[in-house]
Amino acid sequence: MNDYLILRELDDPITRDDLDAAAEKSGETLEALRSEGVDIRWVDSEVMTNDAGEVTGTFCHYQAESEDAVREHADRAGLPATRIDRQGEPLAGED
Repeated sequence: MNDYLILRELDDPITRDDLDAAAEKSGETLEALRSEGVDIRWVDSEVMTNDAGEVTGTFCHYQAESEDAVREHADRAGLPATRIDRQGEPLAGED
């Protein structure tokens, strides 16, 4: 499997409840894809917010057999996939 980073930009901000609902749909979609033999796994996500605390997007890390698998997940789950890239070597932060 390859590691993919997905930028999910939202046209309009959403609430944390909306984000939780999207995460639930995402999980259901992942299970369905795996039951169909698609090798895909969610690793983690970082949430982006505005000053009001509304969710404006996410950066998600997935492991998958292909970029097509990541796109299929996004399409079926109704999630934006503004950009999908393979993960490169990480940079170290400050000590």
